Amino acid sequence: MKFEVFKGKNGEFYFSLFAKNGQKILGSEGYSSKAACMNGVESVRKNAASADNFEVKTASDGRTYFNLKASNGQSIGKSQMYKSRSGLKGGIESVQANAASAPVVERED
Repeated sequence: MKFEVFKGKNGEFYFSLFAKNGQKILGSEGYSSKAACMNGVESVRKNAASADNFEVKTASDGRTYFNLKASNGQSIGKSQMYKSRSGLKGGIESVQANAASAPVVERED
């Protein structure tokens, strides 16, 4: 598992968390600076350990996803869409188990 930090075409910084198989599990909102983005990564590392910080949602097409929230209730990241509850559960468990130690890689686009 790894975090990728990158600058979007709009000039904002983002992070994505990828599973060992290369599939994106979690993506961030845009940040105005790289330092703020790195703070977001640290917030994921800190808040992923608690199941209470994961909020499960259902999209209009019936697929499910989760938001990872900080202790103040602010959303830190949003997951990919899952077709099954078991896939969603596996995604949450993977983030809980691996985010704290996932390395950060800076991506140049």
